[in-house]
Amino acid sequence: MAKIKHIALSVKDPDAAAKFFSDVFEMKVVGSFNGRGAKGHYLSDGNLNLALLDFKSDVVAGSGKDKDWVGLHHFGFQVDNLRDAHKKLVAAGSKPLDVVNEFLGVGLERRAESNVEVKYSGPDGIMIDVSETGWDGTSRS
Repeated sequence: MAKIKHIALSVKDPDAAAKFFSDVFEMKVVGSFNGRGAKGHYLSDGNLNLALLDFKSDVVAGSGKDKDWVGLHHFGFQVDNLRDAHKKLVAAGSKPLDVVNEFLGVGLERRAESNVEVKYSGPDGIMIDVSETGWDGTSRS
């Protein structure tokens, strides 16, 4: 069976984004690069490689990103303790996405009967889903 092992995010400040994911989710920087098309960092949690890319070229970045653009919407981290993760996220400058959480009926105090627990803003406004229970079909460790 194929497994997702790599996600790439377009960010404006790869150094700040790497610090965020390292500080909050304890990901490790496993590589850095400064190429013709982009500069950035690779991070890993031991299972997944996360590329943080600051594109130097429109060609490499791909087509324009407007309301019709299709691509990564959000991604999630399973954590041991939701409240501890919340403290780290807030300390790193992240905020719960209250409008989204309210609409979904989720948050620190209320959990939906689904995979969603709490949505936060990450670097450059990227949406991050944080969960203690994980997602349907994933291992709990």
